[in-house]
Amino acid sequence: MGEPRATSGSRRALGIDLHIQPTGPGLRRGLTDALRDAVRGGRLAPGTRLPSSRTLAVDLGIARNTVADAYADLVAEGWLTARQGSGTRVAERPVQAPRPTAPERRRDRATGAPRHNLMPGTPDLASFPRAAWLKAARRALTAAPNEALGYGDPRGRPELRAALAGYLARARGVHADPGRVVVCSGFAHGLMLIGEVLRRRGVRDAAVETYGLAPHWTILGRSGLRTRPLPLDRLGTDTRDLGGSGRGSPGAALLTPAHQFPIGVPLHHERRAAVVDWARRTGGFVLEDDYDGEFRYDRQPVGALQGLDPERVVYFGTASKSLAPGLRLGWMVLPAELLPEVAEVKGGSDWACGVLDQLTLAEFIESGAYDRHLRAVRLRYRRRRDELVAALAERAPDVRATGIAAGLHAVLRLPAGTEQSVVRAAAWQRLALSGLSLYRHADAAPVTQDEPGDALVVGYGTPADHAWAGALDALCRVLP
Repeated sequence: MGEPRATSGSRRALGIDLHIQPTGPGLRRGLTDALRDAVRGGRLAPGTRLPSSRTLAVDLGIARNTVADAYADLVAEGWLTARQGSGTRVAERPVQAPRPTAPERRRDRATGAPRHNLMPGTPDLASFPRAAWLKAARRALTAAPNEALGYGDPRGRPELRAALAGYLARARGVHADPGRVVVCSGFAHGLMLIGEVLRRRGVRDAAVETYGLAPHWTILGRSGLRTRPLPLDRLGTDTRDLGGSGRGSPGAALLTPAHQFPIGVPLHHERRAAVVDWARRTGGFVLEDDYDGEFRYDRQPVGALQGLDPERVVYFGTASKSLAPGLRLGWMVLPAELLPEVAEVKGGSDWACGVLDQLTLAEFIESGAYDRHLRAVRLRYRRRRDELVAALAERAPDVRATGIAAGLHAVLRLPAGTEQSVVRAAAWQRLALSGLSLYRHADAAPVTQDEPGDALVVGYGTPADHAWAGALDALCRVLP
């Protein structure tokens, strides 16, 4: 049998959709005016390909010649172009940007987009392994079963949970059964889920570190948990102050044990034992943010705290530092008793987190591409750290870099009373830079002599390779 003839309804699928409503007297004039207005108003951008005259005539229920005549009128006026083989398109035309006023020009100079960015928390986005990721995506999509594209397990794809369990056990010392891994859209999403579960369980207070990220404290606050900062001394966060069971004890403690953010020290081994003992004794939970556990330079990697007690520690990890935050991929390894509750909360609002990206990351890990990428960027970041230290020694000998054995940022200790003036100078130089005081909890005890004092938090992992030298030079110019 021959192929069936296309009906007018099936022809619509062969063209390009265009919403247009001819108005005014006469179909040709009404259609011409409607198309002209769509181009003039920007709804049809320069270069946009229009439907064929046949397709648009069928869609509008009018004669094909009417559409062809309207197109011809607009080509003659310069609104459209028509070339053999490329169809009818909206003509390219220059768009003049409005000139800024004098006050706007002054404001742009003072507060415009930074030329250099040394804010912490972001990797070099130019280092994202595009070619390797694309290969992994093709393999993953080819092998994916059809059911993977449907509504799935709220814990995430089993391929990724199995890959993460193996990787975390091998590289971070995590006790991770795939069944206890829950995939989420980054750390903040995971913290929201845990915060809601803890609140349902009657938890009212969560201990946090004196220095950290205010958005994380805000997430806990929105979950109904009050954040209580722990003391800080020369050994780092003092977990001995968590207290015993009863109304005075928090129900959870949010920590960055491997590399305290942003101070940069690991949690002292005695305090690691103390916080796990507290959790066992009181029934509380430790929320372990292992945000940059892959990046260690001058010391052996610090294993995950979760390895000491998988039933009292919730382990969080993400691809935000190792790959890119735009992937929105994170994971939790949960104690058995929390797993059903977290899955229920997550399933009620978000059944899946980017299935195709989950499958790609699973393939990326299993193929060894993730380890290869980490080794490459680890060398790059270590080289930058060494160049930062050398530049400080030469150009700012009164400034000392600390917390540099790991991670993607350093804390630069400044002379007393200079932090804010340096941050202001950096802003005028259009250098994005933050002072340490920005990360201090508002309810923390008064600053003690054991704290760093005036300091900068410098994200040396943030700039692209081509921008690193300029950013480093700009930093040295504003240092005292």
